[in-house]
Amino acid sequence: MESRNPVFNNSKAFSQKGYASFNEAPTATAGQLEDMYAAPAATGVDTGRMTIDDVVVKTGLMFAVLLPLAAAAYFLNNPVLTFGGAIAGLVLGLVVSFKQSTNPALILSYAAAEGLFVGGISRVFEDRWPGIVATAVVATMCVFAVTLAAYKSGKVRATPKFRRTVLIAMGGYLVFCLVNLVVMLFGGGGDFGLRSGPFGIAISLFAVGLAAAMLILDFDFAEQGVKNGIPERYSWLAAFGLVVTLVWLYIEMLRLIAILRGD
Repeated sequence: MESRNPVFNNSKAFSQKGYASFNEAPTATAGQLEDMYAAPAATGVDTGRMTIDDVVVKTGLMFAVLLPLAAAAYFLNNPVLTFGGAIAGLVLGLVVSFKQSTNPALILSYAAAEGLFVGGISRVFEDRWPGIVATAVVATMCVFAVTLAAYKSGKVRATPKFRRTVLIAMGGYLVFCLVNLVVMLFGGGGDFGLRSGPFGIAISLFAVGLAAAMLILDFDFAEQGVKNGIPERYSWLAAFGLVVTLVWLYIEMLRLIAILRGD
């Protein structure tokens, strides 16, 4: 499997195929072989290998850190916390991505920083467009549920062509974001720079679709990691990838709904 998700792009663990080789074991007696045959099958917990449950638990732990801090930042409404969280989250996210770190403290620190940013930016949107946060949360959960159902049904798979398409689309979107940032810095466009009117709606819909496609890649990387029997600690990296994508999807939902409301 060739990794295309930036979170997993440098990780050999998620791209290994087959099983590790072992030295020749001592010859077992007939009684020992019979006991081994009768014993229950080893699970990922028994072998120290990653399981889907590990990924779910680690993702839950990240949100257990992110959500309370988001709520605190929302009610404190402090720009320093918002921008500080954004900068810290960006730096920590890049460190985890490029180093492929599975350090729980580092990944949970990223969740904390993102919590401050998400809470603060949510308050900004809510003050301008009342009710937008609840709508964006529900919309994000719906997209996640539909994407997961589509992946589990086998109707959408992370084929090599799919990965290449998503990678190219992501590159194009990042270039647009940089151009739009420059336009906004020089006072061009509306509240969201070039993202205004029908064009802004189209770009936001594209971004939401791209985030959903990244979720497909996140699900596939976790599944392939389990199949390849990688160590349990990599469940932190899989959870990190999911949280990164979900936070991005939520921000895109906020922006899309704000453009649609337009008041």
